[in-house]
Amino acid sequence: MTSSSHSTDRLPDDGRPYDGLILGASLATLDAGAGYGEIADAALAWRNGRIAWRGPRSQLPAPPEGLAAQVIQAQGWITPGLIDCHTHLVFAGDRAREFELRLNGASYEEIARAGGGIVSSVRAVREADEDELLRQSLPRARALIGDGATTLEIKSGYGLDFDNERKMLRVARRLGEQLGVRVRTTYLAAHALPPEYQSRADEYIDAACAWLPRLHAEGLVDAVDAFCEGIGFSPAQTTRMFEAARALGLPVKLHADQLSDLGGGALAAAFDGLSADHVEHTSLDSVRAMAAHGTVAVLLPGAFHVLRETKLPPLDAFREHGVAMAVATDCNPGTSPLLSLRQAMQLSCTHFKLTPEEALRGATVHAANALGLTDAGALRVGASADFVLWDIRHPAELCYWLGGRLAQRVFCAGRQVA
Repeated sequence: MTSSSHSTDRLPDDGRPYDGLILGASLATLDAGAGYGEIADAALAWRNGRIAWRGPRSQLPAPPEGLAAQVIQAQGWITPGLIDCHTHLVFAGDRAREFELRLNGASYEEIARAGGGIVSSVRAVREADEDELLRQSLPRARALIGDGATTLEIKSGYGLDFDNERKMLRVARRLGEQLGVRVRTTYLAAHALPPEYQSRADEYIDAACAWLPRLHAEGLVDAVDAFCEGIGFSPAQTTRMFEAARALGLPVKLHADQLSDLGGGALAAAFDGLSADHVEHTSLDSVRAMAAHGTVAVLLPGAFHVLRETKLPPLDAFREHGVAMAVATDCNPGTSPLLSLRQAMQLSCTHFKLTPEEALRGATVHAANALGLTDAGALRVGASADFVLWDIRHPAELCYWLGGRLAQRVFCAGRQVA
């Protein structure tokens, strides 16, 4: 759609100048059910952190000078700010040595017996104080923001006791405050069984459910997640965790059907879950349940790539039944050390055969739905002024280039953050 056929949108004019106005680039508004929603040679204005006007530059109500406190001349394309709706980016240390060991033939079991795997990340998080955990996590968050992310979902799950889960969630909140982006926190104590609870999974779930109200009361929890898998927690244990979330009015998400089909997609849907994530082994029955409840399928091609998986998610079934597909990095130290949501978009095209438009929607419109956000993911008047100016000639380039820096400027709520 071009500027000649695209309507102009604006908030009621109260006579005050806009806080900012960017001119000349093309907009990919993504505000319709299909297509990029292109407005060529466009203008985008914001006030008080929200989009106040957008449309063809030729239809501005007055000359740009004097319309806004800040006027930016631009070339390229502007998209909504990217939304990374599944990350574990708060952690300490790394597991690069395990990556090398795996490539040299070591099995997961051998690595775990040597003190590796998630246990090593739990140990590193527990040994780091809050400031040190923040210091180590900041570069990862900055990398994601620098490549266009303006909203980050961040999970706990490497603490696995009250104090350390709390520490992780506090660091996630501090990242958003320090970097000026939106952070949604997810409580993932049901991630793995800590060493002190070996062979006592039900008792651990009791403890994790008891910690949740205390953390929620401190304003640290936006959603609740669990790892429902043979090497994680059973559907019955996951249900108990979700019931504790529902009692507090908290939405749920789920690591579902990554390694086997335990009906995770349907379980998430039964609780009106925001999303079911990974979903490589999700059945048709679960797809139908997700469609009926509006549960988003979050694709995580970084983990698929690193683990060299071959079982594809039921992509055609998701399309056929109208299940929205989001794309996220799954940034974590073990299976997806990925610091670019744009690279996750590229991998989703390569491995899952998403189109560039599907991938961009997956990292904006559908990712917003996967976090329960109604004011992000598209360039529409009244939405948060989260947007990225890209040095590209067409939005498909966001999924075409392998690496490199394409983002010229990144804005969150009308403030430049990268």
